[in-house]
Amino acid sequence: MAVTPRLLTDPFLQLPTPTSIRVVWFTEFPGSQHFVTYGPNLTTPAEKSCDRTVMATSSQLSRTREDQKSHLNSQVVDLINARPEERQIWRHEAIVNKLTPGVRVPYQVTSVQDEQVITSRVFSLMAQPTPQTALKILLTSDHQLKPLVSANLQKVVETVGAVDAVFFAGDLVNIPDRASEWFDDNRGGAFFPVLQGRAAYKLEKQGQETIYRGGEIIQHAPLFTTIGNHEVMGRFSIENSLSSQFDDAVPRAIASARYPEQAQSNQPADDSTGSTARAAWIKDHSFNTDTYEEIFTLPTSETGGKTYYAVTFGDIRLVVLYATSIWRVPEIGPEIRGKYSDPVPQPSQQAKELSQLDQDAWGYGQHIFEPIAQGSKQYQWLQQELNSPEFQQAKYKVVMLHHPLHSLGGNIVPPYTDPITVSDRAPDSTIQAIRYEYPRESNYLIRDVLPLLEAAGVQLVFYGHCHLWNRFVSPSGMHFLETSNVGNSYGAYLEQPRPTAPSSDSATGTAIGNPNGLAPVVPTIAPLKDENGRSLPYLSSNDLTAFSIFNTADGTVSSYYFDTRQPQSSVIKFDEFQLLQTSTTKPATQS
Repeated sequence: MAVTPRLLTDPFLQLPTPTSIRVVWFTEFPGSQHFVTYGPNLTTPAEKSCDRTVMATSSQLSRTREDQKSHLNSQVVDLINARPEERQIWRHEAIVNKLTPGVRVPYQVTSVQDEQVITSRVFSLMAQPTPQTALKILLTSDHQLKPLVSANLQKVVETVGAVDAVFFAGDLVNIPDRASEWFDDNRGGAFFPVLQGRAAYKLEKQGQETIYRGGEIIQHAPLFTTIGNHEVMGRFSIENSLSSQFDDAVPRAIASARYPEQAQSNQPADDSTGSTARAAWIKDHSFNTDTYEEIFTLPTSETGGKTYYAVTFGDIRLVVLYATSIWRVPEIGPEIRGKYSDPVPQPSQQAKELSQLDQDAWGYGQHIFEPIAQGSKQYQWLQQELNSPEFQQAKYKVVMLHHPLHSLGGNIVPPYTDPITVSDRAPDSTIQAIRYEYPRESNYLIRDVLPLLEAAGVQLVFYGHCHLWNRFVSPSGMHFLETSNVGNSYGAYLEQPRPTAPSSDSATGTAIGNPNGLAPVVPTIAPLKDENGRSLPYLSSNDLTAFSIFNTADGTVSSYYFDTRQPQSSVIKFDEFQLLQTSTTKPATQS
């Protein structure tokens, strides 16, 4: 693909330390040089010689592709083949160091290709803030190129000005290996443009078209993310569409069990090489987060790498969990891979054992990607983190994950647990149906994780996934906030039943309300009303877009909405609550 040299993104900020921060940007060419220039005199041309220059290291993304469902910009040729095609994209990262805490410094990036010099605008950066620094943190999630996201982020900047960091609770794009969704989807709302004020999304409401640019945010503020179900690709293929690959994840255990069947003739003699080959094969035949992990530089944990981690940012100790599962449809049918069933075997098969069935087309229910149950590596890491001095001594203790603990949304069912396979049989013992059940008492987040968070004094649990705004408070005073109605909503089930399985209630969770018990909190300032004038404890709208700001100066979390049907209207602050200080207590240890 012939392209004109350009910066594919503006620079954005990652992984601040007390004296440094990472600057990252992308191009579609390898280039001969890539560097960051920074210093207090950058905006004064006569004094630029006093500024510092840091060279970047570069790497090529390994799985970014386009297919026939890509919305490509004009400088990328249209794909004519059904199979995905590689899109070559290079990532550049420079470590800007010797920074003074609390001092914001101008910077810009430069890439050189074939003697052409491409330079960004000047932005600003700062090292990790020190304790007692007043910070404004944007809490957001579930962008997924949805229609209202550009308006949402534009209103963030217009309403509160510059923020100091972004906490993003997952579902950044739709198909993580589709490059254009990150960089230049021609509908105007790709991931990086909306967070960099470079979007151009045309939103039509009530016959009026408005172009929204998003917000210039991550050029100046570090981005901390967590993995949602839309950061996970399924089984890799060079033939199938990217959408079908995304939907084709299977559990690691299934791929591991299949590996010996194909490996006997190909197994390398060297054990270490064989182990590497085995891991790569299993990943390709189950699921992966490669593109997500290649795009972002994040804090790491010893057992989870970038997938779950903890970091101190000012007065905040942020704990990020990898808690998400593949999304499946609630419907049941002979050809449907759903939450509650897999394709039913044909009667002619006369199968009496699961091993006799063709399981390659199965989805294995709404299976969990990373274990978090008691005893798992992630659970043990979380116990250690909650006991750490960094966590215990933090003024604000915040946990971020993708899957909700409490919600009125549809995606909170079935319970967050491993599906149990049930085979319905005829009188002659032949298998007639494959079903999946999810016992409510085995919900790992409620049964295992929540007691740890309560005992540790966590003040805020922040998540997404249901495309709603709603919040809850536990009897101990721990707050739960879901602020993911940034671009579209799939409904709140306060009084109307959500889609459920046709089996027992224990397999699905409660059809109405929050299945995990807590009552939703009505917004404290300007709640929306229903047709009878009753205040609603949620925001679920495809016209109103919501965002939340955590202000560490006084511990308040403020939520705002904007009505896109009225482009000239004001942003409305509709809810606010305060995180109270908690005593330093050790988290519960479960045997």
